Amino acid sequence: MNINTDDSLSVTEASNRGVSRLIRDATNGRTQYVLRNNRVVAAVVGVDDIERLQRLDELEGDLRLLSVALARTVTDSGRRHNLDDVAATFGTDLDTLDEDDG
Repeated sequence: MNINTDDSLSVTEASNRGVSRLIRDATNGRTQYVLRNNRVVAAVVGVDDIERLQRLDELEGDLRLLSVALARTVTDSGRRHNLDDVAATFGTDLDTLDEDDG
C-alpha cells in the first residue's frame, strides 16, 4: 500500500489533532492513516470512500460469478444426464432417499 507520508500520523498525533479535525479532513476527501509502531493500523476515511469500497466489493463478487459462468459456458459439452439414470448408475433408489429423512 502506497501512503503519502503527509497523510500519516501516529496514534498520539491523531489523539492530539482531535476527532473533529480528523472527521473534517475525511469529509473533505482526505484519508488519514494512523500508525502504531510505524505500521498502519487504521484509516479515517469519508463515507463516500466507504460506499465506493462497498460497491467495489459487490462488483468483485459479480465478476467472480461472471467468470464462473463464462468458464462453464466455454467448457460445457452440451451433454445432459437424467437424474434417474445417474441414480441407477450408482445403485441408488431415489424413492428411498425421502424415507431416510423422516
